Amino acid sequence: MGKSDIRSQTCNWFGLVILLFIVYICPDLIGTFFLNNMINFNGSIVATDTNLLTHNRAFLYGDAVFETVRIVNSKILFLEDHYFRLMSSMRIVRMEIPMNFTMEYLEEQILTLAKTKNIESSSRARITVYRNDGGYYLPHSNTVSYLIAVEGLENAPYSIVQKKYVVDLYTDFYVAKQQLSSIKTTNKLLNITASIYASENDLDNCLLLNDSKNVVEALQGNIFLLNGKKLITPPVSEGCLNGVMRKQILSLARTIENLEVIEEVISPFDLQKSDELFITNVIKGIQPITKYRKKEFTIDFSQQIVQKLNDIIEW
Repeated sequence: MGKSDIRSQTCNWFGLVILLFIVYICPDLIGTFFLNNMINFNGSIVATDTNLLTHNRAFLYGDAVFETVRIVNSKILFLEDHYFRLMSSMRIVRMEIPMNFTMEYLEEQILTLAKTKNIESSSRARITVYRNDGGYYLPHSNTVSYLIAVEGLENAPYSIVQKKYVVDLYTDFYVAKQQLSSIKTTNKLLNITASIYASENDLDNCLLLNDSKNVVEALQGNIFLLNGKKLITPPVSEGCLNGVMRKQILSLARTIENLEVIEEVISPFDLQKSDELFITNVIKGIQPITKYRKKEFTIDFSQQIVQKLNDIIEW
């Protein structure tokens, strides 16, 4: 046996002796250490580090913001708009923005995962940025970590599916008219409960109201209303999401002659008087609403604007 082997065995025995000494002298301390690091997970007592969510602030407090993007032919659509909205969201909730969080860096991280999964031709990706573990409502620090997930989509331009799409108002809870409502956080209980309500009542979607009882958005996107030669969508100050696709549609609509594009309050009564309603988001593009209560709507303008949208994208 060499000297190194003897030295290694001696260290192992010495460590064991020290451990036994601590256990013998301070059994209460050892017991307290292990007991303080246990949780009950679905009826089983396990070590705290068995479940990564134990201290995760996004899980415990909804302390996270996110962006959902669409990837087409290895490019992220409207990348700059998504990036600046994410940075704005992080500032609003007082997260510390890492020095390496450049637009190019995040683009590379998202596309690398899409390419690894061989779905870079058409996919959706979500990047969630959450404050690091520690603290209760008051965090120990404002540093962040992030998680990216990507899943494939059908490789096709934005299109309008010719089918019924029925909506109604959701009135159990209301969107607050505040800046936090305009950003994408992981606190989405209103949208979840409203989605369950829609499913239980055979609806395709629900329209959400703010605390002034005005229409602000749909469950998964912004709402637009066409009334004659006026295209109307609620202003962000009403509590709607500052949507990336909303911005694109406003810009494209302003290029259409004899069309007045307005950001103003929409009441539930306005829905009944409109000629057309549609919902926007970056994954679907445009989703026309065909029926709200007893009122049925055309989809002509939706078809026109989706063509303009496809014209600005390299499919």
